Amino acid sequence: MKITSPKFENGKKIPEEYTCDSKNISPPLEISGVPKEAKSLVLIMEDPDVPKSIRADGMWDHWVVFNIPPNITKIEEGQNQPGKLGINTNNKTAYQGPCPPDKEHRYFFKIFALDVELNLNQGTAKKQVLEAMKGHILEEAVLIGVYERKK
Repeated sequence: MKITSPKFENGKKIPEEYTCDSKNISPPLEISGVPKEAKSLVLIMEDPDVPKSIRADGMWDHWVVFNIPPNITKIEEGQNQPGKLGINTNNKTAYQGPCPPDKEHRYFFKIFALDVELNLNQGTAKKQVLEAMKGHILEEAVLIGVYERKK
């Protein structure tokens, strides 16, 4: 399974339009190689480089979406795909673009293929989504982008 974006390469800079410094819309994503037996997909975007003075765990959840139909191959720019939105660290059911307060941060776009649909409500936090996924992950893939704000 693979997750890519036509707007940035793995390990490269996320364009400004997808950040808090511009439009703050979600980048387009492409998903391929989903296992035939998958019943749903989960998309999580997170930043593990948050200063501990801001968040003790050093993690910021930017986007949580679950129960995405497994036949989805494209997530259009600025669009929420079919599925249920979980809450991000700002307690919003929405995409929140990169907005690092200090230096260049890494942003992990993770896609998981599951053998079930998750019995969770819209607005569920990432922690509960990850807990519900245990034992049901068929495959996963990661796309990493980086971003540093202009000083």
